[in-house]
Amino acid sequence: VVSIENGVPVNASGHKDQLKRQYGLLGICGLALNIDNAWIALGGSVTIAIANGGPPGVLYELIVACSYYAVIGACIAELASAIPSAGGVYHYASITPGIKWGRVIGFFAGSINFFGWLFDFASITQICANVAVQLYAIFHPDLVIEPWHVYIAYVLITVLVTSICIFANGTIPTLQHAGLILVVVGGFVTIVVLAAMPDAHASSDFVWKNFDNITGWGNGVAFLTGCLNGAFTIGTIDAITHLAEELPNPSIDLPKGIAAQVGLGFLTAFCFGIALFYSITDLDAVITSNGSFPLAAIYHQATGTKGGTFCLLFIVLLSLLICLVGTLLTCGRIWWSLARDNATPLPKLFSRVNEGLSCPIPATLLCTIISLGLGAISLGSKTAFTDLAGSFIILTSVSYALAIAPNVITGRKNVPKGPFHLGSAGYVVNVAALLLIVFFDVMYCFPYGLPTTTPLMNYNSVILCGVTALTGIWWFIHGARTYKGPKLTHIHL
Repeated sequence: VVSIENGVPVNASGHKDQLKRQYGLLGICGLALNIDNAWIALGGSVTIAIANGGPPGVLYELIVACSYYAVIGACIAELASAIPSAGGVYHYASITPGIKWGRVIGFFAGSINFFGWLFDFASITQICANVAVQLYAIFHPDLVIEPWHVYIAYVLITVLVTSICIFANGTIPTLQHAGLILVVVGGFVTIVVLAAMPDAHASSDFVWKNFDNITGWGNGVAFLTGCLNGAFTIGTIDAITHLAEELPNPSIDLPKGIAAQVGLGFLTAFCFGIALFYSITDLDAVITSNGSFPLAAIYHQATGTKGGTFCLLFIVLLSLLICLVGTLLTCGRIWWSLARDNATPLPKLFSRVNEGLSCPIPATLLCTIISLGLGAISLGSKTAFTDLAGSFIILTSVSYALAIAPNVITGRKNVPKGPFHLGSAGYVVNVAALLLIVFFDVMYCFPYGLPTTTPLMNYNSVILCGVTALTGIWWFIHGARTYKGPKLTHIHL
């Protein structure tokens, strides 16, 4: 992965090796599972997800989403094994089309992927802030939760996570090991508590059979659009690819990390979902909860105590904080990778790395500042922020398609064979991934319910068009004239 040119270590991206290779296989698997945080992501969106078919809808939609993300994950794992660079999808999309088209397609893929991850960071921070406020509200039942309460928590959490990413980078592998234990053991403890403590459990019909669709769509459309919640639970498959330059053996370890994320993410989320729905005794009370984090209402029904609810929510808070560290790392590495290839404004600034701290500080701070602005949107419109956050799935999957589609069109000839290679099944898997991305992205742009009102409108398609248009403007201002494409294209092509 690393070669020596003029006495300087050069990595697979063609750039000087500047980041410490401090992650082993366990560390990168821990990072993948922490960023995914599948069972907590499922719990955080459960009151929204439950409209598309009730508990059976949530569980079966999760199975579908995880199944098709396994197909997409195989495609990304193959590319990551062949081209292990921090650019991730941006670099894959620059290689697969060949010299002629790789420059422009990679430029758009990198930008769209970055915005998707930035919106994901903002959405998870919002969930974490809601949990923090809810923890306080458990023992202060008279508190009327206001949007500004949540935003203050949002700001404090963002500052804490940014400080860890910049000043405590060397501790992050250990933190991810702890996070891996927390995700697995914390999930197991939560499942046991939800299964054992309730005096009464929901019926099996409620959990597995009673498809309760309140969206106004037909059951088929409601089910397919509801798969968005399962996708949000599992759809972080390219996260660890952006840390390729911090791994000693990325070509071998990245595919394993992606497989661990999808497989263990599904297993923990599915088991948690089953235990969660069996512990519900009053679904209406959960849906109409006036707290900042409705999952607390389910925990209270299950445990019957404030202390039990607090402890279960505290596990969620710790897991989310570790998740945010990994997510901000991903965002900063993407922008830094774009900047060092001259694809961003102020590339000399954002391509800087503090090698002592092993962190691209300007790129990381930019992500923090933009995230603080995105979080402020919720002060004026919850709907706007929800759409902005939910667009993570569409934006990232479009960036995957921009890398996979040219690979098919060019006969898969531009990508070298890495240790993980799909072989003769590659065409079938790639085409299947593209069809699934196109089909589900169209479904995810449907309005959330009928009749369509302002709160139920879905602006994901508008956000996708807006990000694409913004990227197009920057391409004509800067990219078409001065952007030469990433260095690694001259290495591989």
